[in-house]
Order: sequence, then structure tokens, then C-alpha cells
Amino acid sequence: MKKKLILESGEVFHGTGFGADTDTVGEVVFNTGMTGYQELISDPSYSGQLVCMTYPLIGNYGINRDDYESMEPAMKGLIVKELCDFPSNFRNQMTVDELFKKKNLSGIQGIDTRKLTRIIRNKGVVRGKIVNENVDEQEVVNFLNNFEVPSNQVESVSTKTAYAAPGRGFKVVLVDFGSKLGIIRELSQRDCDITVVSQDTTADEILLMNPDGVMLSNGPGNPEDVKGAKEMINGIIGKVPVFGICLGHQLIGLACGAKTFKLKFGHRGGNHPVLDIARNRVEITSQNHGYAIDSESLKSTDLEETHIALNDRTNEGFRHKVHPCFSVQYHPEASPGPEDTNYHFEEFIDLMYQFRNGTM
Repeated sequence: MKKKLILESGEVFHGTGFGADTDTVGEVVFNTGMTGYQELISDPSYSGQLVCMTYPLIGNYGINRDDYESMEPAMKGLIVKELCDFPSNFRNQMTVDELFKKKNLSGIQGIDTRKLTRIIRNKGVVRGKIVNENVDEQEVVNFLNNFEVPSNQVESVSTKTAYAAPGRGFKVVLVDFGSKLGIIRELSQRDCDITVVSQDTTADEILLMNPDGVMLSNGPGNPEDVKGAKEMINGIIGKVPVFGICLGHQLIGLACGAKTFKLKFGHRGGNHPVLDIARNRVEITSQNHGYAIDSESLKSTDLEETHIALNDRTNEGFRHKVHPCFSVQYHPEASPGPEDTNYHFEEFIDLMYQFRNGTM
């Protein structure tokens, strides 16, 4: 199954297809993780994207039932140097190729992923399309130069109906902007009584549930496109402890008056060093975002910067100076370090305890 990847700038990569024999189009981004491809494939934050893996061999430990981050993949496709056909792992249940066939996803292998990554680093995120070998290349380039990435990505991956993950501890409302199951796992391990609600849930609806705390999840796309989020956040800050992750972090920033901007090629992978300013400690983090908070814009808000990315000095975390609210740009529910940043969930539990007992 001969395939090719065509970029909007005209570059063409010839390779072999895997998964479903269908064309697919999206933003082409790269991920620097050596492992974690199953979590990546099922991460809703990759909605609308073709993901290029910089590590050359993908699929060598297969796919298992436990490592999914959502029930249905939201990504558009996968680009790899070499796909493993015969995984070796005691948990393996199927290959990446078999999963992609079942989920009607398509990918391409056998291309120079290092060259593709250099193009993205130099030019920034580009649009691309995986097509059959005989498709006219100029027609695809013309199509890509007029292709608009959908702006309703959060709406497409958020739950449509609220659901519960019961526990006996603090009652937490998790606003699902494209939440990974890892967030629910971490809260459940701390015996939280979790209610997951849709991204368009209002502040009044959330407060009516009488939660001890509210979590704002990760998710895809431009934070400016998430309608109603700023109003909802402004309606709960100060009334209940709030913890944001990734897109949730950016939405808190926007609600408090900060600004966001699109990164040239984003942060995606499980090996990003971040400085915890207060502890003067470097942590290895898992990241997946294409937008960031403008650190300079924080100075005119009630938000105090707490974490900085060491690769490019962009903002990675802040806390509210007045109210019980904090957030991070990276993913503390992931385990790249392996658990360098897991303590944020304990901070959230402590914050809810102090707020409930009036000891803040």
C-alpha cells in the first residue's frame, strides 16, 4: 500500500501506508517521546493532527487494554520511520496497524522523519495530507493552502453527557475539554468523588453540585476558540479551589486577563525540562500543547508565575495571588520522570482541605 505525505509547502515524502486505506489531512506536528505511543494515539489533545514520531521504531511493545487515554482516538494519523509488525510484551494484545484498522485511522511509515521534523522546526507547524501514491501532488498542495483547521475541536472531544466516577473523598467536578483518563485515575487513587461534565457547563451549574474543587482538563486547539470558558472560570474562582492542566491552564490565564500565543512548533513529548521556581528544582515533564501563556502578560494580572520551560523559557505554571487556584501547562498525570510532577494532585487535595476548613 504505497502512500505519500504531502505538505502545504510542497515537500513530498514517499512511504508505505498502514491502518485504514483512506486519505487523511491535518496539522503535522512532532512528538519526541521514545515510548507512550498508545497514550498519544488516544490523547484527545491531538485532535485534528498528524503526529510524526521522532523516535525511529514505534509499536515494539504493542497495544494493550490498560494504557488508553480515551475510548476513541481524535488524532488524524501517525507518521513513523519504522512500524513494528511483531511486538514483544507480556501485555500486548494487538499491533498498532491492527488498532488503526479497527479505528479507521491511517498512517504512513518508511519516510525520513528526521527531515520532516527539521522542516517543522524551521517553518513551524504545517498542514499535510496522507494520500495514495498516484494522487496529483499539486492538487493536494492547492487544497492544503486553502484548508482551515476546525475551530470546534474541544466541542468534538468533550463528553456530551455528565458522568460519575464515585469515591468517598473530596467531591471534584472535572470539566472535560478533552480530558485524558489519566486525570481521572489520579483523582480516583486519592478517593475523590468525581463528576465529569461537558465543556459548555456553566459556573452556576457547577456550583449547584456543591463541589470541594474543580479541575479544568487538557484539550486540543486554540484556547480562544473555547466559547464560554472564560465566563465559567470567572464564575467559580474564589468560590471553590481550581486546578488546571494544559488547556485548562491557558483558559485560567485568559479568564484572569493574560494572553496566549501560538508556539512555532509546540511542545510534544515526555522529556521536557521545567524549572519549579519556588523549589529551585528541575522536573522532567510530559507535554502536548501548541499554544502558551505570554509570561509578560501575567504581570498585569493576579497570577504569579511558578514554572518555566527550560528549552524556550515559556510559561509552564502559575498560581492566583488571592484565590485558591493554580495550574500547570504540562501533564502531571503522565509519568515521564517517572513521577516528578505527580505532587500537584496532592497540592490540590491540600487546597480543598484548607478551603473546606477555613485554614487558608
